[in-house]
Amino acid sequence: MARTFDFIIVGKGMMGAAAARHLARSGARIALIGPDEPENWASHDGVFASHYDNGRITRTIDPDPVWALLARRSIERYAEIENESGVDFYSETGCLIAAPLPGGEDGYLDKVISARDRLGVDAPFVGERDLADQFPWFRFPVGYGGMFEPRNAGHINPRALVRAQVALAERAGVTIDRSEVVSVEETAQAVVVGTAPGASYTGGRVLIAAGGFSIARQLFSRPLDLVVKARTVLFAEVADDDLPRFAGMPSLIGSAPRQDESYYLLPPIRYPDGKSYIKIGGDPSDINLGSEGEVRAWFRGDANQAAADHMAGLLSRAMPSFRPASLKWSPCVTTFTRHSYPYIGFGGSDRIAVLTGGNGMAAKSSDEIGRLGALLLENGQLDTSEYQADFLVCYR
Repeated sequence: MARTFDFIIVGKGMMGAAAARHLARSGARIALIGPDEPENWASHDGVFASHYDNGRITRTIDPDPVWALLARRSIERYAEIENESGVDFYSETGCLIAAPLPGGEDGYLDKVISARDRLGVDAPFVGERDLADQFPWFRFPVGYGGMFEPRNAGHINPRALVRAQVALAERAGVTIDRSEVVSVEETAQAVVVGTAPGASYTGGRVLIAAGGFSIARQLFSRPLDLVVKARTVLFAEVADDDLPRFAGMPSLIGSAPRQDESYYLLPPIRYPDGKSYIKIGGDPSDINLGSEGEVRAWFRGDANQAAADHMAGLLSRAMPSFRPASLKWSPCVTTFTRHSYPYIGFGGSDRIAVLTGGNGMAAKSSDEIGRLGALLLENGQLDTSEYQADFLVCYR
């Protein structure tokens, strides 16, 4: 197998796989390198990824216009990716955003309504009296209203989306190596990427899309300004005979004046163990992971039971009539950048580019983020005027 390529993408996650699919249209020689999900997290000593999940909320409406555009362009391509790959990953269940009524001190729902109007999205406001009638699965505090986005919203399966992106990239001629990258070194004429099994790849340009593992010292000579936070997510099992009453349940974002009372949850989703779970997130803990070793250890561990207990309380208040058949929780990480947008740019070299920093917002928008990364790699520069934002790569 040829080991010399025009472009090499390090990281076979949501951003990297999307970048590979888009870049394949250039006709260049491309390699996508990154391992699959390990069968046993606890005994795995390699890298992990945060897309090892079957449910993430997707929606167009966002108070931030940059994230809204990233989401809209990605969502517009969901059907294309599904049809061309034969892999289903999107469920259009709609998304409800519930928060204190407009006009109060909180102001979150006011911002969401303004974003809806700016985007021209069909998402009706739901008053306090109508919330319980239209969405009988949920209960909200007195003084809450909502906005419901019925179309181009719901949830995606990140595992399946990555599988679809990789399948399409490989079909288009991209070389896939399911190994862990252990070194990235620039020479006078190229970049050499080494893998754990000992393979060596040479590329004209390299795009590093390693998520929380972008803090690894072997990937960048100068550390990125990234904050990697440990997160715990809770899964509440829905018994099979209880599933019918959740038909039509949308994804939900519950916003509260206090951050530790805010959460998101998804309707019942079937997971690899054959069971259906309602997933809830809203981990209020603030645990920073300062090294690659700490990130690996976090994924191998049992996550944070205190955070899981907190989210179980949020779930019981949001869905008081639901009695989970069981509860379990899982570790994840969220990667934050200095400016709260993804890093999409070249680092200290015009050959090694960066594509990372989801800021807790990127799963639904990963296809467009990947497209921008592909343009950067192919053209050697990125025009971001349409976003009116700078995806500048920042260092410590």
